[in-house]
Amino acid sequence: MITTFMPEPHLLDSVRGRDWPHYPRLHRARAQRPPTHADVVIVGAGPAGLALASALWHLDVPDVVLLDRAGVPAQRFFARVDGLSQRVLRSPYDHHPGVEGYRDCELLDFARLHWVRLSQVERREIRMAQAGHRSVVPVDVFEAFCEHVSAVHQVRQRTWRATVRDVRPEPGAVVVRTTDDTTVTARFAVLCLGEERRPVPADWWHGTPTDHVTYWDQPTPADAESVIVVGAGLTSAHLVTKAMDDGKRVQWVLRGEHERYQCSDVNASFFRAEGRARFDGGVPWDDRLSLMRRERRATVMFEFQPLLRAAEESGRLTVHRGQAVTGIAPGDGQPVAVLLDDGTRVRGDHVVLALGTTPSIGTGLLPADLVGGLDGWPDLDERTLAYRRAPRVFAVGAAAGMVLGPAARNIDGHRVATARVAATIATTLTDDRVFGEESGYV
Repeated sequence: MITTFMPEPHLLDSVRGRDWPHYPRLHRARAQRPPTHADVVIVGAGPAGLALASALWHLDVPDVVLLDRAGVPAQRFFARVDGLSQRVLRSPYDHHPGVEGYRDCELLDFARLHWVRLSQVERREIRMAQAGHRSVVPVDVFEAFCEHVSAVHQVRQRTWRATVRDVRPEPGAVVVRTTDDTTVTARFAVLCLGEERRPVPADWWHGTPTDHVTYWDQPTPADAESVIVVGAGLTSAHLVTKAMDDGKRVQWVLRGEHERYQCSDVNASFFRAEGRARFDGGVPWDDRLSLMRRERRATVMFEFQPLLRAAEESGRLTVHRGQAVTGIAPGDGQPVAVLLDDGTRVRGDHVVLALGTTPSIGTGLLPADLVGGLDGWPDLDERTLAYRRAPRVFAVGAAAGMVLGPAARNIDGHRVATARVAATIATTLTDDRVFGEESGYV
């Protein structure tokens, strides 16, 4: 007989907004605008950008400029998390933006150092992690750890608020321009762009009033009494739970036959070397593409299963399974309706779309011919993660998926990518200095 362990829903609850000790501000005052020249420009200061800047610091490459829309490391990441009222992360304690291969304080160490600030449930999760079992990480702990990493590696004072307009490789350099006409010329650029929401298919719109439809990363109107959530992943589970907590009537449109509950967003084997080997250069592209499509399916953390099933059984939640969405239209008596393949019209006050995300691969920043995109993926060097047609520009994050596998979009995948990119940059800079092969861009 096989026993299935079902985590309790209370693991999803964790305190948010605790007071954490901070390092004193020992750095010099930062200029209003970034420097015009640097060794490395990092576009995007999310967890991937934070990990890369920290790794370069260890490799004695401090001349780094980070350009980010929020201007603060990982701020947009946590704003999205808080928009969903998410209290714990799906990734375990050994997945964090600390630096691979150096004896820094790691996430589990950091949590143990702040034991007194943790709840009994959070402490039990730490013990689970120490014993080698799956555990969940409080968002609050993870944010404090990111601030710790940023302070130790002097990342925040090298981060500027900016929206990058384009990235243009030149002989021996890369020119990065922002929308406010700031230009930074660097020896290397690294795109840590993350993922963007998947847009609604154009043929879904049937005269819909767009003010009654939002995406998962936009606020839901407080006066909407009934909400329809379209999506099958962890984001949709958070949206459903948040709407129920707010006292709204909720209908959940899954499209698939059933929910898929699992511990991690992809099979754990892909976080190990043998899993990444299934995507190395010797594997045919079509095989990698097929594997990626299969492994990027939407899943929900196990902790949600008892909570959502109880809500459905009690009538607080109505779930529509196994029908494709054919459109979104006015609701015949209610503001909006989601049209299903069997003719059902799911009516409500507001629709929230959680249709997944797509990797940002550099299109729109780099010239399209340099991205070399195929099937939505960039053409990257398998060893260095540099764009083959722009070898001084690198990709860290989801864009490296066809080289590193589906774990590339995960925080631990960022560390693997960071190790390759940082080592390549540091080695090249050292060679330039030793052999006098300066680019002359300064």
